[in-house]
Amino acid sequence: MKSLQNHFLIAMPSLDDPYFSRSITYICEHNSEGAMGIVINQPSNMNLKELLEQTDKDGTFDDSIAEQIILAGGPVSQERGFVLHSDEGDWGSSLKMAPGVVVTTSKDILSAIGHQQGPEHALIALGYAGWEAGQLEQEMQENAWLMVEADTDILFNTPMHQRWQSAVKKLGVDVWQLTPQVGHA
Repeated sequence: MKSLQNHFLIAMPSLDDPYFSRSITYICEHNSEGAMGIVINQPSNMNLKELLEQTDKDGTFDDSIAEQIILAGGPVSQERGFVLHSDEGDWGSSLKMAPGVVVTTSKDILSAIGHQQGPEHALIALGYAGWEAGQLEQEMQENAWLMVEADTDILFNTPMHQRWQSAVKKLGVDVWQLTPQVGHA
């Protein structure tokens, strides 16, 4: 299977895992060793101000961004932060995913965002979703997920509660008419 990096993993309506129900995951890495992604439509119970207070105790931050929701990026390593953002700026520990999409794991970007000096678009998540070698492919064969190429408009401009539906629309099907049964032609 070719790499699914820079694709959205869309949970099928029948996926009843409480963490991944109606989720959309941006795939950051996919290779023979497994896959890693960040769920982009599940809110955590923390806002940006609370996160910044934990990571930069001496800072004062712009109140206009204080209520930005931090995403629950996945069930793995929920103490680790990830910032999916547009490709402006130079931050430590950054990796370009695709044109216009970068993931950064260093704290310098959080401080910049808190002072409104960060990238134009940024999603901040705690934790990630991970799959061992072959696990994601198996789950796709079991009809748990759909895949579509990532779209920066959905990633950065679509409200969080509309991202799953917007990604499904890109497929050109009515996902509610899909069956959870696996079939092979």
